[in-house]
Amino acid sequence: MLVHEGSTRTYRIDERLGWTFAAIAGALNVAGFYAFGTFSSNMTGNVSALADHLGLGEVRMALFGLLLVLAFVAGAMAATLLIDAGRTRHLPGVYAYGILGEAAMLLVLGCAAPFLPEDARGAVLALGLSFLLGLQNATVTQITNARVRTTHVTGMVTDIGIGLANLLERHPGVDRDKLRLHLVTVAAFLGGGILGVVLFQVMGTALLVVAACVLAALAIPGIAAARRLRAYAGPAESRSA
Repeated sequence: MLVHEGSTRTYRIDERLGWTFAAIAGALNVAGFYAFGTFSSNMTGNVSALADHLGLGEVRMALFGLLLVLAFVAGAMAATLLIDAGRTRHLPGVYAYGILGEAAMLLVLGCAAPFLPEDARGAVLALGLSFLLGLQNATVTQITNARVRTTHVTGMVTDIGIGLANLLERHPGVDRDKLRLHLVTVAAFLGGGILGVVLFQVMGTALLVVAACVLAALAIPGIAAARRLRAYAGPAESRSA
């Protein structure tokens, strides 16, 4: 699911990608909320909060809200630069490398969390998670050509409403696969958030380490699969030449 691009991607592949990474994002979003009282992937809410704090003259809170948005943007930029560099160099599994990078940084963040000063820990975790979720969302967006978003659900919930209305009206052009994809992804985000609440109460910031291990377990097979595909393609290209 981290290898196929373009016409080789199917809704079933996108569906597996969607529910897997949406569940992880839901859990990490909850971790950010427990850490600092903010949702690290909800940029609509963070921009609204920024406006609220600015309007009330709460400069310090406004600054932090701005930093959350900038961290998410920086994560998306980092993912895009990595993917573009990988495509230029014909690196197999560039998307999987992006997710492996997210796992590595998340592991560092989770391991460092207990040693951070208590008064700064929540802010560092929230900003770090915003960066990583921006990275994840940009990676998933690009490999699926924007069919899947895993860190927020507003657009998908809107599309679900449109799709259900079209079903009720029996429109002939209803895309049932797209509707199913959005339903599964939103449900996974919800389920991941619920599981994240439970696990964070039990293990605290060790949840980040668990999530990092899951991401690595998803990325490493993708890298191996991409290398195998490239190895098979190499001899075929040589024969055709």
